[in-house]
Amino acid sequence: MSDTTFDYIVIGAGTAGALMANRLSADKQCRVLLIEAGRKDDYHWIHIPVGYLYCIGNPRTDWLYNTEPDAGLNGRTLRYPRGKTLGGSSSINGMIYMRGQSRDYEQWAQLTGDDEWRWNNVLPAFKKHEDYYLGADELHGAGGEWRVEKQRLRWDILDAFAAAAVQAGVPHSTDFNRGSNEGVGYFQVNQKNGWRWNTAKAFLRPTCYGRPNFELWTGAQVSRLILETQADGSRRCTGAQVWDGHESVTAHATREVILCAGSIGSPQILQLSGIGPAELLRQHGIEVALDAPGVGANLQDHLQIRAVYKIKDAPTLNVLASSLYGKAKIGMEYLLKRSGPMSMAPSQLGAFTRSSSAHEWPNLEYHVQPLSLDAFGEPLHSFPAFTASVCNLNPTSRGTVHIKSPRFEDAPAIAPNYLSTDEDRKVAADSLRVTRRIAAQPALAKYGPEEWKPGVQYQSDDELARLAGDIATTIFHPVGTTKMGRDDDPMAVLDSRLRVRGVAGLRVVDAGAMPTITSGNTNSPTLMMAEKAAGWVLAAAR
Repeated sequence: MSDTTFDYIVIGAGTAGALMANRLSADKQCRVLLIEAGRKDDYHWIHIPVGYLYCIGNPRTDWLYNTEPDAGLNGRTLRYPRGKTLGGSSSINGMIYMRGQSRDYEQWAQLTGDDEWRWNNVLPAFKKHEDYYLGADELHGAGGEWRVEKQRLRWDILDAFAAAAVQAGVPHSTDFNRGSNEGVGYFQVNQKNGWRWNTAKAFLRPTCYGRPNFELWTGAQVSRLILETQADGSRRCTGAQVWDGHESVTAHATREVILCAGSIGSPQILQLSGIGPAELLRQHGIEVALDAPGVGANLQDHLQIRAVYKIKDAPTLNVLASSLYGKAKIGMEYLLKRSGPMSMAPSQLGAFTRSSSAHEWPNLEYHVQPLSLDAFGEPLHSFPAFTASVCNLNPTSRGTVHIKSPRFEDAPAIAPNYLSTDEDRKVAADSLRVTRRIAAQPALAKYGPEEWKPGVQYQSDDELARLAGDIATTIFHPVGTTKMGRDDDPMAVLDSRLRVRGVAGLRVVDAGAMPTITSGNTNSPTLMMAEKAAGWVLAAAR
């Protein structure tokens, strides 16, 4: 940490931060500092696709958050993984490339009053960094840093589930990223030749590392932002206080500080810095620099309900991984071909459909897996089975992320408030009925699917909604905690260009800026937001 003055400081080297640092440091006249609380991504399990099993719940790569007890989950708490390493959550996530639906971005444009967020205006940002395995077309880009490939495996039971979904009225799809993701098919993934492709590989290595105007601090946690009062009484962010494990260092920014610490980390840092709900800040003895009630509010997430079906006469990972021979076979296939179960994303087959005819667009997403277990991190079951996890793409429940103390070392309180609205409970019940309808189709009949969890004895709306609270879990898509919005929205932390209202020189560029959650996995939309924001930051400098 020889020099502590830079043009730009980017806080968080995750999905958004890695791209931001790349784009800003491409201007040789700009000195850019990238700060990451975690370590370098030199842990081998980060790069082997199935290694998410060893990265989630591991203090080397995960913040190890837990939610508060949740009434919608019948008092349960959930493990809440967030990446703590270069690449952030792109180093531990499911690797699924998913943009969402065009209607998501039309809604953002309406909520922010800015046509820059319309589908046709975000599409070029998706394409700019994309390297699509089939090459460029009107909806995909090639030659960018962010590699998108098809998966390197298939399973008979997943092919049968896809055929059953078609029989149940879900069309076949080969590409979920063309504006409407309705359909069933194998997910496309952020992998390269059978290895995980995280944002550290894509945007930092080797590009940024070779730039003399780029500096990276790892193992460095931001304790608070530096806010100065200007002559006219306004506030400006001029840097950050950083703890490197031994001492506190102040890093100064002459142009902008860009907060990319994620939907949990960014509101925590803002609140520790005096930007947040005044009552909460005073409760913890923090001087209020800006009363911003929206900081830490509006938390949205996808809650998946995992239905497990016992089957017969089909290979599944439960059986394959139950013997030394099977494990050796899995290892050899990956070693020799970079394919097979070790190349697996956590979910291989996807489906998007409606919970009822009342919905104009698909409002459910399925992640289907040729395996089953009681809970993430638990051993696989001893019997052959598949899991059909379904989530409500557009939940109306809203939660919070609030600091529990003025100490930056202390994790915030994460309260998602799942299933807290009648609509979400109704969609949860209906989604389990859709799963049952697919499982009952002729294409699956030869495997004799038997609903092992939740169990056919649960039938009514109340039973199914209560059951969802018992078995559902996060699919790791928290967004919205520093949302952007119109000037007349008191809960909008950011303007439509991701600038913090009331504080000059400060932006938040991560999934927390989303006003509403996208209709699918949230990693790639976060990259798109960073691509657009980088253009705005550089344009402002010019």
